[in-house]
Amino acid sequence: MRATSKVFYSIATYLFVSLIVYIFGVTFVKDDGYLYGAEWVGIVGMFLAFLLCMMLGAYLHFTDDRSDVLPEDWEEAETEDAAGILGFFSPGSIWPLAMTGAIGLLGLGVIFLYFWLIALGAVCLIAACTGLSLQYGLPKEKH
Repeated sequence: MRATSKVFYSIATYLFVSLIVYIFGVTFVKDDGYLYGAEWVGIVGMFLAFLLCMMLGAYLHFTDDRSDVLPEDWEEAETEDAAGILGFFSPGSIWPLAMTGAIGLLGLGVIFLYFWLIALGAVCLIAACTGLSLQYGLPKEKH
């Protein structure tokens, strides 16, 4: 079992113990002399969080056999073993800033319930996402 599946199994164990403590705390603790009973929204939410962590842990546990050994799974791994290229990040791209402004417009439209501002923010967000996705995929213009 690798480190990634162990992390999710550990979180699932914590959530299960917290769920048991939560059930007993909510069900059997009296407040002002009155016993309220189970609080189902919290119980169901914590149980679903437990199930989600178990599902992710099981998925990672079963797919670990098909992937290469990662440096965090070696006992004697050094920090340098995980070094390398992590990805390409465009240093001069304007599109993340445009997406931030579009999300701000969309958020203001939702907050004040201005439908025209929601539509404007959605159009700007779609345009910014398209620009970000295609900034290196389109052919270069010839001068």
